[in-house]
Amino acid sequence: MISGIIGLFLISFLVVMGLLVFAFWIWMLVDAIQNKGLTDGEKVGWVLAIVFLHFIGALLYFFIGRPKRKTPLAAT
Repeated sequence: MISGIIGLFLISFLVVMGLLVFAFWIWMLVDAIQNKGLTDGEKVGWVLAIVFLHFIGALLYFFIGRPKRKTPLAAT
């Protein structure tokens, strides 16, 4: 009985994690396609990296490929 509950919890957890990873992957793919801060060649490279490297490609794009937001300097 306990192992059945633990197994159900584990399966539920893995399904939720899989959906979150898939949503992140789609988000990074769409962001790479629509990113105006990248040249056409960079877009193609990032899209191919995300498609072929899946979650690792999406993580790389998230931390390396996305342009950093410019913060305005505070008036002093």
